[in-house]
Amino acid sequence: AMAAETPKLTFQERLLIVQTIVDEVNGAVPVIGGTMASDGRKPIDYIEAYTELGCDGILVNIPFTEKEQYIKEIKSLAGHVKGFLMIQDWDFDGFGIPIDVIVRLFHELEVFKYLKVEVKPAGVKYTKVIEATEGQLHVSGGWASSQMIEALDRGVHAFMSTILPDVYGLIYKLHRSGRRNDAVELFYKLLPVIAYSHQHLDISIHFNKQLMHGSGIFSTPLVREPILTFDDFHENITKELIDYALGLSSEIADGVWN
Repeated sequence: AMAAETPKLTFQERLLIVQTIVDEVNGAVPVIGGTMASDGRKPIDYIEAYTELGCDGILVNIPFTEKEQYIKEIKSLAGHVKGFLMIQDWDFDGFGIPIDVIVRLFHELEVFKYLKVEVKPAGVKYTKVIEATEGQLHVSGGWASSQMIEALDRGVHAFMSTILPDVYGLIYKLHRSGRRNDAVELFYKLLPVIAYSHQHLDISIHFNKQLMHGSGIFSTPLVREPILTFDDFHENITKELIDYALGLSSEIADGVWN
């Protein structure tokens, strides 16, 4: 979607990434292709390409300006979606898409099944959307993993945390199984990582790449320019926090949190 190096990738690179994921998953879980375009192409180009590659769903992000125009644009894109549609409700400075617009689209578009909420304040938006759609619209939290416990308490269905899926996954399972206190305790263990990596999107990209590299997932921690400088102080703190984060993963693998 947005919290990555997407604007710095070519169209073909993005297709390669999505194709690789579709092939690796091989139908085990749904794959959602993001259509945010910064290369002169239109979202429809990505919808058609991702559908051909085998994506189950499509994520669209259109800045909200005016109600009827927004609804018209979403419906136009939805007409090309073969699977399901996820709308990214992104507004780091405000409340994002009005609730009545979300409800109207939910009732008028059969393919609109998922909403990714990234607004201020996200918590209130979660509750209002879930209540307005009677829990039928799947609501997920995006970069707001710092609000994970609150979101779980409010009934949010899923999270996109980018890194440490074992840790975030276990927090989710603990909370859903009624072990909220254990979920909170493990979540608190993550707060140093969240506080540091979420201070700026570019810091997040630097940190996440180095964590993926340290985990043996990425062969290199290189990032694409332009991006904020990552100096020696950043590097030292990142190394400390990566060791800390990998220690949490080891604890989970060893069954410490069972």
